[in-house]
Amino acid sequence: MSKILIIDGPNLNLLGRREPEIYGTQTLEQIIDMVRDELPDTDVEHFQSNSEGELIDRIQQAGFDNSYAGIVLNAGAYTHTSLALADAIAAVQLPVVEVHISNIQAREEIRHRSLIAPVCRGSVCGFGWKSYLLAAKALL
Repeated sequence: MSKILIIDGPNLNLLGRREPEIYGTQTLEQIIDMVRDELPDTDVEHFQSNSEGELIDRIQQAGFDNSYAGIVLNAGAYTHTSLALADAIAAVQLPVVEVHISNIQAREEIRHRSLIAPVCRGSVCGFGWKSYLLAAKALL
């Protein structure tokens, strides 16, 4: 059985209540459950934190574990601000796919630049919850 790790950053724990016109009405738990339902032969682990340091620790912890096919990462606003997160991704061996529910290129200008994209295997954005599914499938 394949295994992937989905990591979600700040404020994603508020999905379903936070700006539903941008992020939809599904909760984070519902999104993870839908990904698991679509990938029944994959062990989908999930971690969410609002803390940059905890996200970095989890990437480092999984990043050299060959039992994972890779990491799906929605870094939230840290996408645009965290050089430390980018450094953690660059330091590990596992491939990381950047994910966003909304199309960050169609949003505020500050969201157009991703500091993590250059060190990720790829990026998927703008497909709602299916961005997670597409990223996971790309790693399998």
